[in-house]
Amino acid sequence: MQSTKIKIGIRPTIDGRRMGVRESLEEQTMNMAKSVADLLQTQVRHADGQFVECVIADTCIGGVAEAAACAEKFKLSNVGVVITVTPCWCYGSETIDMDPHMPKAIWGFNGTERPGAVYLAAALAGHTQMGLPAFSIYGTEVQEADDTTIPEDVKEKLLRFARAGLVVASIRGKSYLSIGFVSMGIAGSIVDQPFFQHYLGMRNEYVDMTEIKRRLDRKIYDEEEVKLALSWVKQYCKEGIDTNKPEFQRSAAEKEELWENVVKMTIIARDLMVGNPKLAELNFGEEALGHNAIAAGFQGQRQWTDHLPNGDFMEAILNSTYDWNGVRPPFIMATENDSLNGITMLLANQLTGQAQIFADVRTYWSQDSVERVTGFRPEQGFLHLLNSGSATLDGTGQHQNQQGEHLIKPVWEVTEEDGKRCVENTRWCAAVHEYFRGGGLSSQFLTKGGLPFTMSRINLVKGLGPVLQLAEGWSIELPTDVHDTLSKRTNETWPCTWFVPRLTGKGAFKDVYSVMANWGANHCVVSYGHIGADLITLASMLRIPVCMHNIEDEAIFRPSAWSAFGQDKEGQDYRACQNFGPLYK
Repeated sequence: MQSTKIKIGIRPTIDGRRMGVRESLEEQTMNMAKSVADLLQTQVRHADGQFVECVIADTCIGGVAEAAACAEKFKLSNVGVVITVTPCWCYGSETIDMDPHMPKAIWGFNGTERPGAVYLAAALAGHTQMGLPAFSIYGTEVQEADDTTIPEDVKEKLLRFARAGLVVASIRGKSYLSIGFVSMGIAGSIVDQPFFQHYLGMRNEYVDMTEIKRRLDRKIYDEEEVKLALSWVKQYCKEGIDTNKPEFQRSAAEKEELWENVVKMTIIARDLMVGNPKLAELNFGEEALGHNAIAAGFQGQRQWTDHLPNGDFMEAILNSTYDWNGVRPPFIMATENDSLNGITMLLANQLTGQAQIFADVRTYWSQDSVERVTGFRPEQGFLHLLNSGSATLDGTGQHQNQQGEHLIKPVWEVTEEDGKRCVENTRWCAAVHEYFRGGGLSSQFLTKGGLPFTMSRINLVKGLGPVLQLAEGWSIELPTDVHDTLSKRTNETWPCTWFVPRLTGKGAFKDVYSVMANWGANHCVVSYGHIGADLITLASMLRIPVCMHNIEDEAIFRPSAWSAFGQDKEGQDYRACQNFGPLYK
């Protein structure tokens, strides 16, 4: 899948009065734009690791003619996000950006020589009145007129806005590919086209699961890559335990065929998403194009898995940053075609460049329950996050920095050694026959403890639309015998993460049980790092209210128009999102 990278546009606005006023501000204003461009081009990356490129207007913008010229340049330059900067008064609605789909922010310089704050307020009022919400950036401390530095609080907001805005622009026009449709009645796999179209600006593509079978049977794949992949599998992928009854266990020949099929499924699913020029050389020109899919989902259960190998290996490898081709960005693939979890994975991946863990929110373990079952009493209750072997191998937490600390890196920092450690700490267990009659191979690993995580999920609510929920916290490690006992009560052949959310003592975060009780679906996404504030900013750009979070008020950054909808931040969010409506409707 080839596409031109989205750029960030910088708009230096200025007082249009000539004969002394504008002339005295030209250099200062343009320098503000250059300093923002320098910051973003060294701190903000696309999901594949490339630094973002900024485009600055050819001239300062003193009125509508220069605003229009800037808009034209941005259109030709593939700008998808805009930041306006100014140290002075400018002509409010004459100088603002009018594109309704473009995330926009304004940095008004906090200085005393010229009223940058006055323009900021006037321009934001214009944005709000016209239904074009913009983010307000204004430093806490007064700066001198010749100070070219960007204060830390301004930097934080510029970077948060840029990261989130880049996600909005980068997913626009891309596809979500459904391979199959609804899995076992799971609501998230009832793919809601209006949500994708109106809220995300994406399109939906669909293929039946028999398309994978067709390509398997007719050898519509790169056979050389299959050989490479099978060689890599034999060298690095270690088989784990088989908990099936003897009559359901496979022979060595059957296992070899199974490995070959799941490897081919992986390559085929990737080709369906992004295409593969090798297929054109085999005279499969249509198949070579792919579906321009930035994310996908595989139904699997049950029509496929009752007869054919499950998608666990395929999903785990595609969602990882390392395979037989080396280190590469993950291909976002939702288990059970849970498109809502898939989109949450996509948003978090685009924000961070990291692989995302797909998991069930499986069990709440209280202190008393753990003690009753194992004799060990933990410091607090925790959640068991688990799914059927489809989770990214990065979820092992086996990436390491120079100090030897465990983490999950963005793809541009992942090394071959990191990837190999993830594979080394994963076992491939025979699929449980009761669940997967067609067989398969499930990844089995235990996530390292002590990792900062954010659990998140988008849900659809009838009459309301999409809502986002999130919980920041940490993975934990249990004593080995305790982990073994608890794991065997569910399914020990699947990847396991023990998670403790950060509690606030009230509402959904009164205690760990309340987090479990308020979670809106059976699935969640687990992202490395505490990225809740970035997710909240991103959600506001997409007009998706946040129904549950444990982020402090000071870190919440939404468009300035939200303050016109009451004084409680969460009520503001719901009312503003409802009022302005989906971004692309």
